[in-house]
Amino acid sequence: MRTRLTTLIAVCLLATSGFAKDKKKNILPTYVLRAQTVAVIIDPSAGFTIDDPRANEVARQDVESALLSWGRYNPVLQTNDADLIVVVRKGNGRMVNDTIHDPRQNNRAGSVIPADNGVSIGGQHGTSGPPQPSPEPTPQMDIGQTEDSFLVYEGGGDRPLDRAPAWRYITKDGLMPHSVPAVDAFRKAVADAEKAAAKTP
Repeated sequence: MRTRLTTLIAVCLLATSGFAKDKKKNILPTYVLRAQTVAVIIDPSAGFTIDDPRANEVARQDVESALLSWGRYNPVLQTNDADLIVVVRKGNGRMVNDTIHDPRQNNRAGSVIPADNGVSIGGQHGTSGPPQPSPEPTPQMDIGQTEDSFLVYEGGGDRPLDRAPAWRYITKDGLMPHSVPAVDAFRKAVADAEKAAAKTP
């Protein structure tokens, strides 16, 4: 019994030290430093809850506002115009939650415009083609999304979200309104990566 306990403790210590090393090696890819535009979208698989139906929409607006304040990346609406794609999703602290999925949640036309209370969306006049049928919201069950998430992907290509994210920030209150700790953490990660790149001959 004592041998098993000692072995278990040793394995846990090795795993912990392995995670610590991986964290130090988490260097951002070069394309994140070269990027100029960013699109912020709601996780396409996220639904909205009856008790807080606008949670993801508000989180997206707060992230766009924080990115505009930072000034490093220019927010755009369409993912095919973006060098980076930031995917946000509000957690609700519950492992299982009944939600309604709305595939239209990321359909926005126009441009991101700075406003006194954050950002606003400039309208697009006219249509680019015949109206398309719009999918209807459907009930679904969200499982395992308890914390806020902020994932950064490289833009471009047919299915950019199928690739591994370049950077991720998943924590409770990571998308807290106004302060948006996820953007602050990303800003620090970019600054650290730039310092590391400057030291490389």
